[in-house]
Amino acid sequence: MRPTHPGHLVGIFVIAALLTWAVVNQFYSGLPLLPWTAIPTVLLLALGEGYSGWATKARIARKPGTKPVEPLAVARLVALAKASAYAGAAFGGLFAGFALHTARILDRETPRSEFFIAAGSFVACVVLVVAALYLEHSCRVPKDPEDQSPG
Repeated sequence: MRPTHPGHLVGIFVIAALLTWAVVNQFYSGLPLLPWTAIPTVLLLALGEGYSGWATKARIARKPGTKPVEPLAVARLVALAKASAYAGAAFGGLFAGFALHTARILDRETPRSEFFIAAGSFVACVVLVVAALYLEHSCRVPKDPEDQSPG
């Protein structure tokens, strides 16, 4: 499995943001209000993935007091990390597009509250992507010192 390419994540983010902005620009008055619950939910996911990355890195490095990790568990964690990174980029773009639209009409109360919810959700999605990339990086097997050539 290849590492996640940040350029793909940026591309997904930009496309999702532009599409969302175009749709919201046309249909904003008919859309339901954004739920604020996305922010703590995504932040809890990011916290879980960050902790899993930290624990997995220690187990792969065989630090004292840790159990060895099974290869299948590491493969599952990598799959979770990749899926979370792509989903975080897509949803981050969705919330960014929504925030871009509502930033123009901050003088009204409802769009102002939706802007802050969308911006907070965007930040939470960025935190999730960073945690997912950290988890993916933590699942890499360290190179043996014997295999590395000096210089």
